[in-house]
Amino acid sequence: MVQIPEQIPEQQPAPAPSPAAPTGPAVPARAARGTVPTSADVARLAGVSRATVSYVLNNTSAVRISEPTRRRVHEAAKELGYVPHAAARSLRAGHTRIVLMPTPDVPVGPLYSGFLNALQWALSRLDYTVVQYGSVGLGGEEAARAWAELRPVAVLAPAAMGAAGVGLLRRSGARAVITLGPEPVEGAHALIMDHREVGRAAGAHLLDRGHTRIGVVMPAEPGLGAFALPRLAGVQETAAEVVPLPLAYEEEDAARVAGHLRDLGLRAVFGYNDEYAMLLMRALQDAGADIPGDIAVIGADDLMLGRLLRPRLSTVRMDLPSGEELAELVDGLVRDPAAQPEVRDVLGATAVPRDST
Repeated sequence: MVQIPEQIPEQQPAPAPSPAAPTGPAVPARAARGTVPTSADVARLAGVSRATVSYVLNNTSAVRISEPTRRRVHEAAKELGYVPHAAARSLRAGHTRIVLMPTPDVPVGPLYSGFLNALQWALSRLDYTVVQYGSVGLGGEEAARAWAELRPVAVLAPAAMGAAGVGLLRRSGARAVITLGPEPVEGAHALIMDHREVGRAAGAHLLDRGHTRIGVVMPAEPGLGAFALPRLAGVQETAAEVVPLPLAYEEEDAARVAGHLRDLGLRAVFGYNDEYAMLLMRALQDAGADIPGDIAVIGADDLMLGRLLRPRLSTVRMDLPSGEELAELVDGLVRDPAAQPEVRDVLGATAVPRDST
């Protein structure tokens, strides 16, 4: 640790006031009304150097600064309404502190929302600014070009962006490009999320219960096929006979599907996730079906609401990396941008048996 001076360098004595000038206690210099306060104004008001202001407001951990000094700097900044200039800080550091996360173009459930929130909190504690970019309608290199305009220091992007997009982001200054998806992308660190694991866990559970013919809900909502198709493939890999069940997230459509399950010879259904499984289970009960006597139902995501139903909903619990783990990965790659790309399998899936199966 380096101890830096906390006092303003000694200045030349001010000229003596004229006899007509009033005298009184000294008043710290403040930014003139209507002007934008600067770090120099904060330093004068707090009685410290500009370097100290920079270290305090940028949370620099390599420099030891006393707690009373930190409080004076924060109080002075608050009084003046001073906010550090992100662009100036980026110029000094040679890069921004922006971590860009494209806004999902499909509806996200509580599990993924909680994961994103935890990640954003963890990154903010490491002094990164998380920006979610609305890139709906853009894909591949076109999307990467739009993201690169913000000059992010790191990007967490879907694997569909491709190697060309990764290269463009790296050339624009991104020190870390991390992709999330079923396959790695050349030049990027990859977090593999293979949703076949979810389907395999659900299918194996139903197969263990003696069900060799399984219905698999396929959401009709746009965009969800990216998750539903791998889950369908995962059930198929369990050697069970699989019947896809297109289903819109509407009560009327759930009633339609529930009315056809017997005709299809189905006594077990994997509902894609807990929400679609609960929708279908309610329609089955309204039609007089006994669960699991007439038909077994399992979902995925392990939502609390599924445990409150009667019968309690069996589910597939998914394990994702914690926000802290991923934030530390981002920070490590920013510090060492020359690190070789790594591939990590991060999506775990475990069946949780309850009353509905």
